Amino acid sequence: MTSTVGLVARFTAVGVAVLAGLAALLALAARQAGVEQATESASEVAFVTAKGVVEPRLDKALIDGDPAARAAFDRAMRQYVLAGSLVRVKLWDESGRIIYSDQAGLDGTTWELEEEELEALREQRIDSEVSDLSRPENRFEVRYGKLLEVYAGVRAPTGQRLLFEVYFRYDAVDQAGQAAWHKFAPIALGALVALQLVQIPLAWSLARRVQRQQRERERLLRHAVDASDSERRRIAGELHDGVVQQLTGITYALDAARLGKPDESQRAEVISQAAADLRTGIGQLRSLLVDIYPPNLDEEGLASALAELAAGLERTGVGVTLDVADTERLTPVTAGLLFRTAQEALRNVSAHSGASQVDIKVVEEGGMVRLVIDDDGRGFDGDLIAERAEGGHFGLRALSDLISDARGRLVIRSAPAAGTRVEAEVPVHDPGADRRRSRRRPAGVGAAPGDDR
Repeated sequence: MTSTVGLVARFTAVGVAVLAGLAALLALAARQAGVEQATESASEVAFVTAKGVVEPRLDKALIDGDPAARAAFDRAMRQYVLAGSLVRVKLWDESGRIIYSDQAGLDGTTWELEEEELEALREQRIDSEVSDLSRPENRFEVRYGKLLEVYAGVRAPTGQRLLFEVYFRYDAVDQAGQAAWHKFAPIALGALVALQLVQIPLAWSLARRVQRQQRERERLLRHAVDASDSERRRIAGELHDGVVQQLTGITYALDAARLGKPDESQRAEVISQAAADLRTGIGQLRSLLVDIYPPNLDEEGLASALAELAAGLERTGVGVTLDVADTERLTPVTAGLLFRTAQEALRNVSAHSGASQVDIKVVEEGGMVRLVIDDDGRGFDGDLIAERAEGGHFGLRALSDLISDARGRLVIRSAPAAGTRVEAEVPVHDPGADRRRSRRRPAGVGAAPGDDR
């Protein structure tokens, strides 16, 4: 059986692995959120610059390439736009001609615009992407490393649509992603660690509970195996000492009568005694059959099954009174528990008590059904039950767990020379009985669990 520490250690290891995975996912998510926020901020800067700085300074002279107009536009770009992480600006027309760039060598050159850039120009919208520095028109930006390229559609006073393009250092975007991670990481990781620490005591408690249940299952299994062995030994002993001996005696008596050639009166006496012995043997076999394969309580009912047990005890010379209330409302599991309790109690009366009278009573009140069995036998010390249980004998003690599972109770009262009372009380109807029946057959089916109180 795995120890509690081992179970909790495995749970904690799995929790730490999950925590590490969640932390990694959280880091990626936070970084991505920071990148998206930085990109959105760059787009807003580009939009404000395009509408607030660029569009008011667009005129026909700049578009036509007038040096004075370009110089004035360049001064405005360097004064209001080119700062911080923004390192390059370009102004394009629809043909792909660069009208202006702060990199003078690009002015007047023509390059093919990509579809996204043309759409931004024609639809006068804003878009962004990581710059492709392998393109020839970006050869002057290679020295800056990775860049974020944002382009926005602008319109000249003449109505001509143009494309304003700005380039930001991508380091600023990375820093924004890292800042977002650093901002949320302590809170998120702290919450995850706290959750893990809270779960460890719960895992410890659960592991202890699982181990207790496992030990209980093993105990019940050992009881079942030991009870089955005890029952087989008891049945074998009863067959050998009872019916087998009687049949052997009848065989000897018949053989002696046959070889001795008795007269009619002797022959009649032998036959009469043999018949009596056979009837006794048949009665013992019927009692044994009830022990081996109890009656079908669904069909015959508890009253009929108890009457069969009482008849078996009466055949041993013990007087029995039977008072059974209406038991039709009992579930099969409830009836089986009561039958098995009565079976075990009467077996103990026959084997140990030396009683001459037994009273069996079944009553129902307050949603509970109670079986009471009183005998006038020699009784015993209550400590004897514990001693016999420790010695491997179970009997009614083993049934106590099953009755407790059915939300009932089993009480045994006895004292030397004062007889014994066995009282079992269970609910008339147990909503969980059918589910338990599917897991085990506690009473009324199979072998009895022992031969002691």
